[in-house]
Amino acid sequence: MRLELIPRSDVSSLQRTLAPLWAILIALLMGGLIVAFLGRSPLAAFKVYFLEPLTDPWALQELAVKATPLIIIATGLVYCFRANLWNIGAEGQLIVGTIFGSIVPLATVGMESTPWVLPVALLLGALGGALYGSIPAFLRVRFGVSEILVSLMLVYVAELTLDYLVRGPWRDPKGFNFPTTPNFESFALLPNLASEGRLHAGIIIALLCAAVTWFVLNRTLFGFGIRVAGEAPRAARFSGFNANRMTIAAFMISGGLAGLAGIVEVTGQIGQLKPAISGGLGFTAIIVAYLGRLHPVGIVFGAFVIALTVYGGEAAQITLKLPLDLTRTFQGILLFCVLAADALTTYKLRIVRGLHA
Repeated sequence: MRLELIPRSDVSSLQRTLAPLWAILIALLMGGLIVAFLGRSPLAAFKVYFLEPLTDPWALQELAVKATPLIIIATGLVYCFRANLWNIGAEGQLIVGTIFGSIVPLATVGMESTPWVLPVALLLGALGGALYGSIPAFLRVRFGVSEILVSLMLVYVAELTLDYLVRGPWRDPKGFNFPTTPNFESFALLPNLASEGRLHAGIIIALLCAAVTWFVLNRTLFGFGIRVAGEAPRAARFSGFNANRMTIAAFMISGGLAGLAGIVEVTGQIGQLKPAISGGLGFTAIIVAYLGRLHPVGIVFGAFVIALTVYGGEAAQITLKLPLDLTRTFQGILLFCVLAADALTTYKLRIVRGLHA
């Protein structure tokens, strides 16, 4: 006896829309069971995780701050995932983009107000991420190397490069030997959008990235080529789309947006480089992309859901003494539930009896 997946002949758009919502509900139930096993009240955990942050204006700002880099990275990942390419190294592209984008802000520390520094930093951040993203694309196109392994391994190269810079040539000589760079000047930082709180202009950049991605994927020939390349590669070749160019372009856009997210994160709320600046945002954005069904509008929703779990996890650690790793566990459960919901929406299970049935 074995299980087979049989394609469904009629799947409505409503079913596909509701699939992530069912996935979230099932993930919440599974998370509640884990909390119960830890000896805490699932209802109290649900309140701390998901209700209290939505009723506090300051917490809503924090959700937007946490969602900002996730939106930017996930919209970039859409270009690769829609083309059936697997960019698993957005974390490394984010770090390299941060390094590139920090060159000018660090070079202008101590100078008078220079308005061009911030735009140049953002452009360099995107450029750095794009160049780093082109490496796995080039190796795939030229030598047939797996982009999954290359993009993932390059994450460690980026992390060690950043660690070397902040502990070596870029270390702040006035930083009491701490591994950090000097603080960026105020003109190199994104402006705040609220008088109180940490909400900054990065959220506007994130929403613009989502809007532009929607337009590119749905209203341009390049976006059509991305979709066709992912859904029907042979049809894409017969239509005249160059698969190699599509691969390089998708990876460079994806890496560029990851690099932009990195420098937005630093100029928005950190203000300097440290050995660890991301905290796994590049990997978390994969969950956001699939939770949003690889659609820019859905990604905005998914980013706020994940940001809610992160903020709620920090609050639950304080008030309920729950481990912060529970947040990562819940995010992993959520990813599996989303993938399972997609699979069961597209296919139906059939039990086959007998070895040769």
